[in-house]
Amino acid sequence: MRHSRIWRKTVNNVMLGLTGVCAVATVSVLFFILGYLVYNGGRYLSWAFLTRLPVPVGETGGGMANAIVGSGKILLIAAALGLPVGFLGGVYLAEFGGRTFPFLVRYTADLLNGVPSIVMGIFAYAVVVKPMRSFSALAGGFALGVMLVPIVLRSTEEFLRAVPTSLREGALALGAKKWRSIATVVIPAAYKGIATGILLSLARVAGETAPLIFTSFGNPYWSRGFNEPTSSLPVMIYTYALSAYDDWHRQAWAAGLVLLAFVLVANVGAKLILSRGMSSARG
Repeated sequence: MRHSRIWRKTVNNVMLGLTGVCAVATVSVLFFILGYLVYNGGRYLSWAFLTRLPVPVGETGGGMANAIVGSGKILLIAAALGLPVGFLGGVYLAEFGGRTFPFLVRYTADLLNGVPSIVMGIFAYAVVVKPMRSFSALAGGFALGVMLVPIVLRSTEEFLRAVPTSLREGALALGAKKWRSIATVVIPAAYKGIATGILLSLARVAGETAPLIFTSFGNPYWSRGFNEPTSSLPVMIYTYALSAYDDWHRQAWAAGLVLLAFVLVANVGAKLILSRGMSSARG
């Protein structure tokens, strides 16, 4: 008995030490990447970089204001197309779905989550770019919107399913119809989790490059609308990083830092929303 207890304690300490080492290694790699990006990109990040347009080859300076605004436009289109479909689909699966059809929808959503982003770009190219005969922000937003749908759908379903059944039964017992109980009781109870999933999904697609190469392409100037080629941060980073010019390389590091800052803000915001929702639920 004593030897068995010593053996269990030894195994427990060894496994605890291994998990601690793995956790430290993971965090170290993350901070190394962040530090390396901040060191290389922070030196060349300036107000002019955020507000000026790119300059011709051979001239130093310039910025990526058009790419920052273009990324915002593309994400806005993606949110307008993908978020309502994913949200309503998640509500249906959590509240109205049966067995066979919801299983097929979930399986399809999981498959879409695993499809390479470049395939989404080719699909958007065939569906939007070729009929319009032009690259555009609309095509880029469509590609990212399609990628948003399965992520938002699955996260919305999971958070709605986490709402206690007693809330639904209480609303129905008071005479509310099912759709009204869902709209006024279930969704408000899960809205913080749903908002978290939405922010994380936007952060997930914000850094995609391959779909935008096939759809929005790029533009060294301001894009006046949604139906013409539009510059974006991921594509600009890709283009500048592969160039032969040192100044473009420096700007690629700065653009990478700006994109990372957006992703970090979205992730921190999602964590704060979720933590507040959990604390209020406990209270």
